[in-house]
This record gives sequence, C-alpha cells and structure tokens, in this order.
Amino acid sequence: MAPSAIDETVSRRDAWKSLPPPTLYPVKEAKFEKYLPPQLDGRERALAQPDGQAAIVIDNGSSAVRAGWSFETNPRLAIPPIMAKYRDRKANKTFSFAGHDCYADTAARGHIRSAFEAGTGIVNSWDVMEHVLDHVFIKLGMNGVEGGIDMPIVMTETAANFPYSRKTMSEMIFECYGAPSVVYGIDSLFSYRHNQGKTGLVVSSSYSATHLIPVYNSKAMLSQAIRLNWGGWHAAEYLLKLIRLKYYTGFPGKLNTSQAENMVRDFCYVSPDYDQEVSRFMEWTGLEDRERIVQYPYTEEVIVQKTEEELARVAERKKESGRRLQEQAAKMRLERLMKKEQELEYYKDVQRRIVDQNKKETKRILDEAELKDEAALDRVARELEKTIKKARTKDLGGEQEEEQEAPDFSLLDVPDDQLDEASLKQKRQQRLMKSNHDARARAKAEKEAEKARVAELARLDEERRVNDLEGWLEAKHQARLAKLAQIKERDRLKADLGNRKSLASQIRMKNIANLASDTPTGASGSRKRRRGGDDDDFGADDADWSVYRNVAMGANKGDSDDEEEGEEDLESAVRALETDLLTYDQDFSYDQTLDAQQDWSKSLLHAFRHGPRPFDAASPAETHRLHLNVERIRVPEVLFQPTAIAGVDQAGIVEIAGDILTQRLPGLALPPGSTDDFLRDVFLTGGNSLFQNFDERLRTGLTSLLPAGSPLVIRRAQDAVLDAWRGAAGWAGTGEARRARVTREEWLEKGGEYIKEHDLGNAFA
Repeated sequence: MAPSAIDETVSRRDAWKSLPPPTLYPVKEAKFEKYLPPQLDGRERALAQPDGQAAIVIDNGSSAVRAGWSFETNPRLAIPPIMAKYRDRKANKTFSFAGHDCYADTAARGHIRSAFEAGTGIVNSWDVMEHVLDHVFIKLGMNGVEGGIDMPIVMTETAANFPYSRKTMSEMIFECYGAPSVVYGIDSLFSYRHNQGKTGLVVSSSYSATHLIPVYNSKAMLSQAIRLNWGGWHAAEYLLKLIRLKYYTGFPGKLNTSQAENMVRDFCYVSPDYDQEVSRFMEWTGLEDRERIVQYPYTEEVIVQKTEEELARVAERKKESGRRLQEQAAKMRLERLMKKEQELEYYKDVQRRIVDQNKKETKRILDEAELKDEAALDRVARELEKTIKKARTKDLGGEQEEEQEAPDFSLLDVPDDQLDEASLKQKRQQRLMKSNHDARARAKAEKEAEKARVAELARLDEERRVNDLEGWLEAKHQARLAKLAQIKERDRLKADLGNRKSLASQIRMKNIANLASDTPTGASGSRKRRRGGDDDDFGADDADWSVYRNVAMGANKGDSDDEEEGEEDLESAVRALETDLLTYDQDFSYDQTLDAQQDWSKSLLHAFRHGPRPFDAASPAETHRLHLNVERIRVPEVLFQPTAIAGVDQAGIVEIAGDILTQRLPGLALPPGSTDDFLRDVFLTGGNSLFQNFDERLRTGLTSLLPAGSPLVIRRAQDAVLDAWRGAAGWAGTGEARRARVTREEWLEKGGEYIKEHDLGNAFA
C-alpha cells in the first residue's frame, strides 16, 4: 500500500482524538417543582376594584392553562391541563391530582389524562377539565366563596371552536361554578391586541395547530383565516418517531412526549436554506458542533481497583497455592508409579510361573490373574512397561518419544480353518486395526497431496504474476468482485429471512412444516407412500439431506449451493485478495477495501447515530446518549414543507400566507392600498413560533412570492407565550368586553350556544 494512503487513512480515523470532549445535555421532562398554596390576596384586591373592572382571566390552552386576575400583568398560575386519579387499596382512599401535582406521585404518573384531544385545541374530557378548573379556582383563593364563583370570567379558545365545546364549557361555568358571566376570545387575537396591532396578518403557531388570521382595523377576518394542522404536539411526536427510527435496534432510555417537547424547544431551529443545509449537515467536518448529545440516566458498573500491595499479596497466594498443588500432583504421580511397578512385577512373576507348565496349569494361573490367555498377559505387561517408562521420563523433564511399533497383521493371511477360537478373535481384531491404519494412512496422504496442491497453485500464481502482471491483477479484481457479490447475496438472504413475508422466509417455513408433517412431500415422502409402511427411510437418499441446507439458509457466513464454497469464510478470502491488490496495484487504495467500507469513520450511519467519535457498546454512558443532528432542522421544517417532510397533505405557512396576501385579500372590497397595510404587519405569536430563524425564513419565502418592492414587515410578539393571557387581561376591563359578556340569565334564556360576537372572538355558527 502506498504510504500516503496509509497516512491519510490513519489521520481520518484518528481525527476524533483532536476533538474537545462532547458537551452533554441532561434529559428534561415535566416534573413536580413545589407545592403552590392558595393565594387569597387576589380576591381581596379584586373586590377593591371598581365595579366591572375585575375578572378572572383563563388562557385555556392545550399545553398549559394560565390563570390570573385582569388587573395584574402576569398570570398567577400556569399548569398543564391534566389530571390523575387512582385508588390506593391499602389505604382505602382515592387520590386525585391536577396540573404539575400529577408528577408528585409515582402511582399518579401512570393515570395521567389530558382534557384536550391529542393534537387539537378541542376539549373532549370534561371531567378532567372540571378537575383542572377546580384546581385553578382553589389556587386563586375562590374556595371559600359561598354560592360559587362571583367574578366574571374571560376565557380564551381556539379559532373556529366547535359550538358544542363552547356550549359544554358555558354549562360547566354557569351550572357547576355559578359564575355571573363569561366571554370567550381567540388567544392569538388577544396577543395581537396586546402588541398594539391594528391591521395585519396574525401567524399563530401554537401547541395544537398553526393559524393564519388576517386582521383589519382590529377586527378579525375569520372567513379568510386558514389553519395548518401542525403544532408543538405534532413536532414532539414527529421527533419521537425519528428517534425510534434512528435507534431501530432499541434505545435503553425511556422516551416520552414530555422529553421530546423539551428537545424541540431547546435544540431545534429553522434552517434559512433547508435544502442546502441538510445536504451537508452530516459531513464529518464540524459535525461535533452541529449535533446535540442528550445524556439519559444510567447506572455505571463499579469496578473496585486493588492497590499494588493487595495485588502482590493475591499473586503470592496464587503462587503458594500452585506450589502446593504441584507437590500434591507429584506425590500422586509417585504413588501411581509405585503401584504400576508392583503390578508389572506381579505380571512378570506370572510369566515366569507359566514357563514349562502344562496347558491345564497355565490356564489355572491365568485365571487367578484374571487374564484370558498368554497374549493378554503379554499385552498387559507391555502396556505397563510403556506407561512406567513414560512417567519416569516426564518426572525427569525429558522429551517424550512416541515409539511407533509396526502393526502386526500376520493372521490376516492365515486361513480360518487353521486357527483356533482365540486366533480367530485376534484375526478379527487385526482386520479392524488394519482398516483404521489404512484410513489414517489415506488421510495423511490426502493431506500431503493437498499441501502439495496448494503449494503448486501458489507457485503458478506467483509465476503468472511475474510473467503477466496485468492479467493477474484483472483476475484478482474479478475474484474479489465475485466474493463481494456472494457476501451481498448472503446478507440479502439474511434480511429476507428476517421478514416473514419474504419469499425466502416462506420457503424456509414450508420446508420446516414439510419435515414435521406425517406425510411429507418430496422424494422420501413419495417412497414412503408407495411402500405403504410406517418405516422412516429419510436419509437413504443423499438428496434428502439438502433440505437442511435450505432450512439453515443464510445462517452461516459462507452459505452457497456448493458445500465446499459454503464452508469458506468469504470475508477472509476478500481480505486476502485485497492484500495482493494493495501490494501490486497502484490504482487500488485502502478506501476501496472491505475494511474501509466497514470502518466507523467512513460510515454515514455511524455519524447519524453516534456522531464523529467512536462508539463503545460496552459503556453504559455512551449507550444512553441520544444524538440529535439532522432532526434539529427537519422537525421545524414541517411548518414550511408539511407534505414533503411529514406527509401532511397541506400547504406550508409560506404558501398559505402568500395565498392570503396575494389572492384572497386583493379580491375583497377593501379600500385601495389596504393590502400593503397587511404586509406592513405580519405578526408572529405562539410558542411554536419561537424557533430561531423562524421570522427570517418566513420573510425569505414571502419575498419570493410578493411583487418586487412590497413593504413587508415581520415582527414577533414581545412574549409569544404569555401575551395571549396579557392581551385578554387588558381587554377584560374595556367596555367592549363588558358588552360581550354572556350573563347567566342570558344563557338560561337564549340557550347554551348563545354568544355575543366581538372583534377578538369567534363568529356565531
């Protein structure tokens, strides 16, 4: 391999070492902060206000319910519209929680319910809503009031709220709480009023949806308003889906919507040029600055480190224990050797006693020694001599030499009629020994022949390389491509077997079912049916065993139709070919090798999941880290490209705003020049509009749609989250608010769907 290629590879692989330590962000989720006592001073101050000036203002949002007094600048209470209720069987009590108190109890977390339908601003769980309002009125100090709530209520609602939802809310306020009056208004219009807006386009991107409402002379033109069904809840759910897709093998941390909402709020931003930025976002250069790493809680494995003195003592104990074991083993070997020497002396004495004895006496002596014949006696004596000699050689530390005795097959050439019973038995034993001896000889010869064949192939390969380098390199390239194709096919089969609907998986299951069947099909099954018996003759035909290769297809690295090829390690063969190519082919570099393709520093998937640093799967800290990179710009981009990014069949806010400003409003009977007044005040509000570069991206998109020289001005709310409540509080004491109030008497007389229209509220439908 060329030195430059090696240096470049090493520098790329070791580039992460020069990076600073990663910045880790702790995971955030909703939790119980502290107990909030009832605030009785608010009611006392409200009673001191002039008649009709004080009111309870409730910003009834699907992410948070903010409540306070109209004469104050900030809400006193901000809680999520949730409740939890469960019964403790041991204490025989029922516990109920609302707002942040739901996170104070571990058991209550599993029983949390929201008052709003998921992803919408419509209340669908009225028992939860009632519980949340109970909590709000208690914290505002209204619990001790006799006869219910004695203060007017100003409440926000979503644009184009359902009449049934408003009717049920009014019924709850008048019948359950006995409030004197209530008035509803749209949250984004209250925010626009608080920011001194008169004529303009209100872009409100909140938790449940995004609304674009044109306002003319402080009156909403609701007939021209358009809603995009995407908000903060949808963004959090989409981020969760992306995270689960990224870590498809499983993430050890516990993911929930609350964590995703905090990630969207803290780490996501709108890209000024999404297409350009997303194309280079995963480049290794600067990726450590673009990604955000969220560290989830984990339990570190504690490894107790011993001191040098402790390690020395442990080593000394092991050494002493080993010495004692060696002494015991030597003693046992000596005892066994002495016993075998005694046995050998006994058998030699037997051999001396049977010399010159008749047949009957010889048999008696052999029976006493528990031996069949003289051959068995000689065999036992030889084995004992060999064992004793080997043991003595081992004790002296010498090398053990295996004495290869020439096998004796002399009886094989003698006819059976010339042998007695003992000789016939010995002849059968020699025949078996000869077959084993011949098999070992054949195996040795085959091994030597294979070694010679491999050496000859290596010689021919080297000779071809010297004589025809170009042809030799071409053959190596072709062989490498063939091996890579086999690896690819093997991986494809493995992937298909993981999908139960794939053809390979169906064939495999069919083979397994066929094997388990009482009447299997195939060659062996047809023979079984023809014979009509119950004998299992599977395996009689060599073709029967091929079914196991089909069942285990893709299980081994070298699977192939050819058995010899199937046993081959394809990766090793490819690496051997690539070693030759790197040595002799100047055009073949390390980047083209299989190792380079499997190198983490060249893997886009590794950068996507683990960033520009190596990943240690054995480290609990690293396995509990969540890497956010391209998701940071992909999630907010849905507001601008809902169809292309998330599959939402709607136009983005740039197209919607452009349609309102260039098509809808010019077609209305407005005074000349009024369209430019809308362009001079494009107002952004709502928590989902707080993304960095949100206003710049909207300005860039609208500039390309509007005529040249259009007076486009885009501004943000002073506080996109609280301005809706502040606007409602400031409006609550005005004459328009008092005229728009629906009293309890009017509600009883004119029905639950009765409302009084005003500039900042929904129209009667």
